[in-house]
Amino acid sequence: MSFTIAEIAASLGADAVGDTSIAISRAAEPASAGPDDLALAMSPAYGEHVRAGQARAAVLWPGADWQDLGLEAAVFVPRARVAMAGITTALDAGPEIAEGIHPSAVIDATAQIGAGAAIGPFVHIGARATIGANARIASHVSVAEDAQIGAEALLCQGVRIGARCVIGARFIAQPGAVIGGDGFSFVTPEESGVERSRKTLGDQGDIKPQSWTRIHSLGAVRIGDDVEVGANACIDRGTIADTVIGHRTKLDNLVHIGHNNQIGEDCLICGQVGMAGSSRIGNRVVMAGQCGVNDNITVGDDVVAGGASKIFTNVPSGRVILGYPAVKMDSHVESYKAIRRLPRIAAQVAELRKTVAKLTGNA
Repeated sequence: MSFTIAEIAASLGADAVGDTSIAISRAAEPASAGPDDLALAMSPAYGEHVRAGQARAAVLWPGADWQDLGLEAAVFVPRARVAMAGITTALDAGPEIAEGIHPSAVIDATAQIGAGAAIGPFVHIGARATIGANARIASHVSVAEDAQIGAEALLCQGVRIGARCVIGARFIAQPGAVIGGDGFSFVTPEESGVERSRKTLGDQGDIKPQSWTRIHSLGAVRIGDDVEVGANACIDRGTIADTVIGHRTKLDNLVHIGHNNQIGEDCLICGQVGMAGSSRIGNRVVMAGQCGVNDNITVGDDVVAGGASKIFTNVPSGRVILGYPAVKMDSHVESYKAIRRLPRIAAQVAELRKTVAKLTGNA
């Protein structure tokens, strides 16, 4: 697989100069790039690295002197990471899954397989499941009964799709993702210590031994178009209503979405985020790694939560938050600065006490 510089530039909507007929087969760091590689040097900081490599063509920052860098061709891009998205899309062939259905796949007679779908070895597709056109399903994937997978989806190795889940077009699930497992929902016959301590903020009262009774999950998971789910991420089905993930939302590795959550469109949910049940997350929300979300709260549109933030209360739209518990980011930073000053303040107070004691004769 190779592309000319002209084709690369056209796909990016960018300007190209020099010998645009040069063909490249892969992208590379500038210093290690060879003659058939496209060097990615989209910042002036990489200029010297281009000279150190052997690339004939590179993607450069606007205004770069490509000839001075010893190049035969160049593509100029104003926004580096947007260009990276286009270049990596063009050069990534994805997992190799042979066309058609592998002989070892087990597909229920009532399942519907769309035209052009590729189904790898040891895949199981349950009763009445629907697989969209041109979907690609890698080895050891299971799709349970009545599940629906949209067109052009990609399910990587070991993905599990639970019963009755409805998933949109162009869905991507990385290895080991589990969509539609039961929610974690249990109750005791009488009020538990957990419930009492939540009301009283700490006092459990008289503790009575009780066992947990399971609340079964009758809902499913509904996922929009162009959603991506990372490796070993888990999305639980709803108890009664469905758990919902909006169009174009992206979940990182090891994310856990609890039962009944509703997540909006175009959200970024980074690694190890955990959401308890029945919360509502708005559109375009970004949660950095290891954020935690309490149950039954609302996070508005366009909220940005810094890494390891713990969100216990409703968050209005547009707010930037950080901390444990999460507060406005500027407030958290000021609080942190104050905490760092505490040892110095304590020493100053101790000196003041000594001075006052001497002045009052109480030394």
